[in-house]
Amino acid sequence: MIAAAPNPTFFGFDVVNVATILSAVAVLSVMLAIYIATTSRDPMTRRVKALNDRREQLKAGITASTSKRRAKLVQKNDATDRIRGLLSSMKVLQDSQLKVAQLKLMQAGIRSKDWAVAVIFGRLVLPIVFGLPMLYIVYGTDTFADWSPLKAYGLVAGTFILSYKAPDIYLKNKITKRSDAIRKGLPDALDLLVICAEAGLTVDAAFTRVARELGRAYPELGEEFSLTAIELGFLTERRQAFENLAMRINLDAVKGVVTTMIQTEKYGTPLASALRVLSAEFRNERMMRAEEKAARLPAIMTVPLILFILPTLFVVILGPAACSISDAFGK
Repeated sequence: MIAAAPNPTFFGFDVVNVATILSAVAVLSVMLAIYIATTSRDPMTRRVKALNDRREQLKAGITASTSKRRAKLVQKNDATDRIRGLLSSMKVLQDSQLKVAQLKLMQAGIRSKDWAVAVIFGRLVLPIVFGLPMLYIVYGTDTFADWSPLKAYGLVAGTFILSYKAPDIYLKNKITKRSDAIRKGLPDALDLLVICAEAGLTVDAAFTRVARELGRAYPELGEEFSLTAIELGFLTERRQAFENLAMRINLDAVKGVVTTMIQTEKYGTPLASALRVLSAEFRNERMMRAEEKAARLPAIMTVPLILFILPTLFVVILGPAACSISDAFGK
């Protein structure tokens, strides 16, 4: 009886098994991509619905009875009240910290002010949750006994510092991502504002129209414009609505747009011409950033090319020849 020929190997690995595993990974990736593409939802729908519900609540609050409005105002979150009371008893809750945390949450797209207390509470609790166990593992067990005292101290200190800074790092990351997303859509939004202004729409109607048109492509910018349009319709001073927009978005470009809008409201200067100049400037800045990224691309791609692309290319080109040589020498 003739024994079956062994499968070819490459660097000690069975080629058939490796090919089977890679094929399974490719099939799973394709299925995951199809699932994500077929189940994706419009990210703007829920946000616009929430803003419209808030506007209806404000409209209802104007005609509601005093008792109902008072009951709605005194509603509180029990968990937040407990945390606030605990922090106040420990003398670690300050108004300045709350204002800074609320501003960061607002810039990150988190509207609830109760999370500001959670951020401060996280700075207090996370070092205890992660730092103390690491302190025990390093100095109370023999897990890192072979480490030098300096390395062990650095591990413990790094754990405490990262645990304390974790909420701020998370918020900063969300603010950066949200600001980048808004920066990409700002030139298009200004172009639409120019068209709406030339068509004779009011400022709040123009903001509402732009938010509806750009909601799918840039949901963060659409949400901010929708909120600004609502504030323009309810606040007594329109200047405050524009200043709130600049406060909610951590971008110098948005601050420039807000300054332009305030000046046009105050002095009656043409809005369309001012926005057209700003739109051209922001579009040039976006093109310059794209050119800068394109110029950095060869240097960034060097390491992935050496580590991932070239070895794969060598395996594809030299793999069959190496398998044939290995089989020939084996026989």
